[in-house]
Amino acid sequence: MDNISEFDIKLEKDIYYAGETIQGHVILHTTENFKLRSMRLSLRGQAHAEWKILVSGDRRNVKDDQYFVDERIVVWGHDSSEGPIPILPRGKHQFPFTFNLPESALPCSFESRTGYIRYYVKATVDRPYASPPQGLKYFTLIGPHIDCMDEQYLKPMIGSEVRTSCCFCCRRNPVELSAQLERSAYVCGESIKLRAAIDNKGIEKAWLQVKLTQYVEFFIDRGVLGTSKEQQKVVMEYKGEPVPPGTAIKWDSSKKMILPVCPPTLVGVCRLIQIYYVLKVSVQLEKSGEDMQMHFPITVATVPFRIPNLTQQPQIKYETAMENVEGGCYIGPEFLLGQVYDGSDHLTTQAPLILYRPVYVCIANEKKTQNR
Repeated sequence: MDNISEFDIKLEKDIYYAGETIQGHVILHTTENFKLRSMRLSLRGQAHAEWKILVSGDRRNVKDDQYFVDERIVVWGHDSSEGPIPILPRGKHQFPFTFNLPESALPCSFESRTGYIRYYVKATVDRPYASPPQGLKYFTLIGPHIDCMDEQYLKPMIGSEVRTSCCFCCRRNPVELSAQLERSAYVCGESIKLRAAIDNKGIEKAWLQVKLTQYVEFFIDRGVLGTSKEQQKVVMEYKGEPVPPGTAIKWDSSKKMILPVCPPTLVGVCRLIQIYYVLKVSVQLEKSGEDMQMHFPITVATVPFRIPNLTQQPQIKYETAMENVEGGCYIGPEFLLGQVYDGSDHLTTQAPLILYRPVYVCIANEKKTQNR
């Protein structure tokens, strides 16, 4: 850039919650006296969904956007084309700025091929007689506010199923499955509190299966009905030891089902993207296959479960959800510089340059001796 040797945006931190104040400064280093009409900044939160559909034999691109935050300020000069143009002396300059995030429910930062939710600060150097240089600084927003201590999540969820073999209308050889989920909301890094029991009075071996699935739904307003798309990923799964006929087992998840880092539940906050999780508990029979399925909704929260009357609470850290990690999957990828997804499965051979990775709340060290 002519007469500009450095142009950057610095934020006080890279992670924010709704209602917090964003503070930072723009760095502009000029090599000589510089005519600068204004230095403009904007704060934006944007959701975007895009993919290709088949219409009358033609592949067409459909897309939609939603904005949650749109604030603008001027930190130098004046935002008007009239009047004299100020001159910025050569040298290194720092322009401080402040934005206040709204306290309303804001969706979390999220990245996928089909859609994303991004928050950023944009700086524009409005100089006369030339195109204005622009810079973007992305940051992660942790949201929406979901507290594991809310009463709606503290009620246990109980289910039971019985499978019998029928012979001339006689019910025999029952296989019983019962499960209890202690609470329905968890923060990443926590152990899901699940108890299950199998009483196998049948004639086949049986296995306990537990699977947590992430559902991501995308919506685009198009015409009367619009269009939608759904993606599923198995976050984690467990298969127990075989239960022979005539035996019974009891199983406690304890430390065997640690919720990996993943985006929080996002329902009713963003018009374009919804994220929710379902825990399926079932029995796999040796010959008959999977049977007796129970489904429990799981909420991935952003506020950890606090233990009453306990001075030392779980420590919080922020981690990136990685794709195809051991024990789970995650909708990805991260924001890649200079790459635009066109709806195809074409893979580039060049090494990707990652510009931005969203992070999510995770418990650093869950104490083994914590009790409710």
